Amino acid sequence: MQLVGYEPSGRGSALVIADDGELTRHPLEPGESLSYSLGTRRCAGVVDDGDHVACDRPSAPYCEYHTSTWVCARCTGTCLKDEMDCYEEHAVYVAAFAPETFKVGVTKRRRLETRLREQGADRGAHVHTVSNGRIARELEAEIADWLVDRVRTGPKVESLGSEVDESAWEDVLEEFDVIDRFAFDYGFDLESRPVRETIASGTVVGVKGRLLVLERGGTTYAVDVRDLVGYELEDGETNRSLQSSFASFE
Repeated sequence: MQLVGYEPSGRGSALVIADDGELTRHPLEPGESLSYSLGTRRCAGVVDDGDHVACDRPSAPYCEYHTSTWVCARCTGTCLKDEMDCYEEHAVYVAAFAPETFKVGVTKRRRLETRLREQGADRGAHVHTVSNGRIARELEAEIADWLVDRVRTGPKVESLGSEVDESAWEDVLEEFDVIDRFAFDYGFDLESRPVRETIASGTVVGVKGRLLVLERGGTTYAVDVRDLVGYELEDGETNRSLQSSFASFE
């Protein structure tokens, strides 16, 4: 078995596992049990028409032949494709990650709320609606001069269990004519800050974006599920030593 993909909280939360070319989804609902140990990690291959095509190259999570590059993610208003094709209504948004990290982003208008959930945002604000992706990327690039346009895993782990600084959030939004606001509850409370780990065993506490929170032996762990992609899975909990939590939130 190999873990070949994941569905973050915006799409139902599941691990995607391949076994002899066949795909199965392991739901990540609260209370669900995971009992896998991690073996060798290699390229996760590719999913083609619902089937998994394996790859034995050692690069993970994907080798050079199976790494897909979405050129739109690098766009700042000058189209990088041979022909522009993003003629659909787009939204420019600001996302908040507790306590006070604020990110600007772009998505298709119809996917706005889903996209915010996929990133694990605590708050979101729709600040512009435009007719195509090129204009949206131009606006994003301008706003990125004073807001970040990427939030890495570390700050997202640190945000677990924290509250958004509402005063700082309102200060950011004063710069915009806000169209709509969003507040997200991912359905779990934490008494102590999770320990960051790469494991696939324990009881699911919840999922926030692509962060999977597991409880094991009285300690909660935060796992970036992308860090699991490519691992061979074996039935049975890991037997390696794991760090235990030692501090509650202050």
